[in-house]
Amino acid sequence: MSELQRARELMRGAGRIVALTGAGISTESGIPDFRGPDGVWTKNPAAEKMSDITEYTASGEVREQAWQSRLDHPGWAAEPNAGHRALVDLERDGRLVAILTQNIDGLHQKAGSDPAKVVELHGTLSETVCLSCGDRRDMHQTLDRVRAGETDPPCEDCGGILKSATISFGQALDTAVLERARLAALTCDLMLTVGTSLTVHPAAGLVDVAAAAGAPVVVCNAQETPYDDVAEVVLREPIGEVLPELVR
Repeated sequence: MSELQRARELMRGAGRIVALTGAGISTESGIPDFRGPDGVWTKNPAAEKMSDITEYTASGEVREQAWQSRLDHPGWAAEPNAGHRALVDLERDGRLVAILTQNIDGLHQKAGSDPAKVVELHGTLSETVCLSCGDRRDMHQTLDRVRAGETDPPCEDCGGILKSATISFGQALDTAVLERARLAALTCDLMLTVGTSLTVHPAAGLVDVAAAAGAPVVVCNAQETPYDDVAEVVLREPIGEVLPELVR
């Protein structure tokens, strides 16, 4: 029996599937990952500073670079791919109960996934947040200010530092969001990880939660992960090809 066939058998027997998704599911939509061979940080290590909260708050230059990168973020033009749509099909079949995503691009919702079932572990690019007063606004309002000449736009309420409403290195995940994800992992009867290196915690630790509760794990990722030995099945094929086959 092939790995794909084994994964299908596991999926057929599962009624509460939880998907944990990472950057790899969105690369086929034109959004580069961070650590892969063609990743943003692989090609430009200096870009990682823009995702470090200490660097971001300390340096106006880093913030200016970050705002310019947000203007041109590939997520604005990206469309969901076959991998995203396959998860929508699985959800409509009544078996996918939650998508725990490390992505900030909103493509799961854009593909048709129920927003109430999408847990955005690392936040969202679609909003800004003030690091001083917590004010949140639509990202495009602030990007309009950048286009108008504000290189590092401050909060309009208190003058504090603005950033995207995403989790940077050095920031803790929202406790309520993490608990919601943990509960989903604890109560699933299969965890499907898609396009994630499973190296970033605490998100990767959700696999431990599911496995400890007795749920089989299916890993779908182009490169090796630290959880390949935990998984019942490991699939290396392109996500846009293998996911539709898996849920068909």
